Amino acid sequence: MNTDITIYTDGAAQGNPGKGGYGVVLISPPFRKELSEGFRLTTNNRMELLAVIKGLEALKYDGCHVTIYSDSRYVVDAVSKGWVFGWEKKGFREKKNPDLWRRFLFVYRRHDVRFVWVKGHDGNPENERCDRLAVAAANSGNLQEDTGYTASQE
Repeated sequence: MNTDITIYTDGAAQGNPGKGGYGVVLISPPFRKELSEGFRLTTNNRMELLAVIKGLEALKYDGCHVTIYSDSRYVVDAVSKGWVFGWEKKGFREKKNPDLWRRFLFVYRRHDVRFVWVKGHDGNPENERCDRLAVAAANSGNLQEDTGYTASQE
């Protein structure tokens, strides 16, 4: 069983907030899987983070060695620089997207995860594919409700 997984992610929002979507490409040769979903009202940062969560949640086994490529400084820096762990200790007080950060930490801790920041729209084929998936999902006729965003705004 190959436990080395590469995940590319991207999120998109048209308006911030506005309709949005995420795209994910999971690669574990010879396997490849693509995921995407669109939402009626959300933010770009929520979609960037949700893409990472969905990619990790799609893994069938715990203990995978995962490299995540993302063009989101919000996500990559929060984890790589350890900020999210400080936010967690403080109960995510005054932080945006606590529902998603808690969900992320739960699945993140089940694997050995490394983040790599990539420049968006810079010709990386898999990052570009994720962008197309995210935008297509946001423009689809099948948009879900981002209940975490909606609840946090009331």
